[in-house]
Amino acid sequence: MDIVLAAEKPTIADLLSERLHCPVTAEDISVRPNPEETGSFLVRWRLNRYLLSPDGRLALRAVRAERGAA
Repeated sequence: MDIVLAAEKPTIADLLSERLHCPVTAEDISVRPNPEETGSFLVRWRLNRYLLSPDGRLALRAVRAERGAA
C-alpha cells in the first residue's frame, strides 16, 4: 500500500504511472480535493477520472452522464 503524504501533482503522477504502467506527468493531470471524503482527491487524466484515497488506493471512477433537457 502506498501512503500519499502530500497532494502534490508530481507525486500523484508518479503513482498513476506506476499503477497504470504508462508515463504520466504532472502537467497531464488535474487534481482537486474530493468533497465526499476528507483527505482524498479527484484526479483527471485524459478522459478518465480517478479517486485517490488517503491510504494511497487509486480507483477508476465512473463519470456520470448529466441529463439535460434536449
